[in-house]
Amino acid sequence: MPRIPQVRNRLKDTPVTGTKRVLLAAPRGYCAGVDRAVIAVEKALERFGAPVYVRKQIVHNIHVVSTLEKQGAIFVDEVGEVPGGSHIVFSAHGVSPAVVQGAADRNLDAIDATCPLVTKVHREAVRFARDDFDILLIGHAGHEEVEGTMGHAPERTTLVNSPADVATLEVRDPDNLVWLSQTTLSVDETMETVALLRERFPNLHNPPSDDICYATQNRQVAIKKVAEDAELVIVVGSANSSNTVRLVDVALEYGAKAAYRVDYASEIRQEWLDGISTVGVTSGASVPEVLVQEVLDDLADAGYGDVQQVVTAEEDLMFSLPKELRKDAAGQPDSRGLGGRTRKLDWQR
Repeated sequence: MPRIPQVRNRLKDTPVTGTKRVLLAAPRGYCAGVDRAVIAVEKALERFGAPVYVRKQIVHNIHVVSTLEKQGAIFVDEVGEVPGGSHIVFSAHGVSPAVVQGAADRNLDAIDATCPLVTKVHREAVRFARDDFDILLIGHAGHEEVEGTMGHAPERTTLVNSPADVATLEVRDPDNLVWLSQTTLSVDETMETVALLRERFPNLHNPPSDDICYATQNRQVAIKKVAEDAELVIVVGSANSSNTVRLVDVALEYGAKAAYRVDYASEIRQEWLDGISTVGVTSGASVPEVLVQEVLDDLADAGYGDVQQVVTAEEDLMFSLPKELRKDAAGQPDSRGLGGRTRKLDWQR
């Protein structure tokens, strides 16, 4: 896993036709569920001391994981790796009931940092399975959220990994069939899959509400707007972040001539900027704003000091912390900010 670079590369200010500028997508970066999960690990370390164990990456971002490791968090793949009696945090992507039971069997003090929007999907899966529905789960094979959701109704759930899977699906009862989805998918791709499913299964039921995460949808809408005018789009985020990777695809689909994903500003290549006057910038839903600020700083060195926000939505959603962390060590309500905190860039202050 790459670590935080110690030395950042500096970009050169080369001449281009036109005026250099940055179009900065808003919303971008941390969503309320990610913020809640990261704070949960930080507060668990404050309350209980190091080490605190975390099953899988708390969120899909290498900078966040590296930073928490330095504070004393230990990331593991499975609860069986954790010494009995330790504190363990479940990641924002959620876990199956089998994982919860495994932690209990090892006498672990579990703190569930699952995003509430993912928890909603889990509850829907349980309810539909109880009501004798079969579930078609639209999502990516191997993703932690998909594994967790399928674990809540394993005998009733079939994964639909891509639109290409629809033609070969076999179901028990096409009249008792419902679709659910991984929350971090592309809205467009999910709706394409749903349309194909409905062609095969006309009586397919919809979930009670759209399961695509509000943050995923908002960031895709924002980058669509930016891509209309940006020759180059830079997306900040990690390769294992589904919503981050999809932002690159969306930017290309909606007009950007080129789009690249970077974990850090130091990964931006000088040749990407050759002849480019307008650069779009955004970040995935698990990316801290400091990484975006570093990209803007480096772009400013290359002459892109004019930063214009492209605002397509305002986000003010906040989630309560896990119940174990809502009070301090003395049992008093903790005043620390919850998920969805507003973060301003240096140039905005």
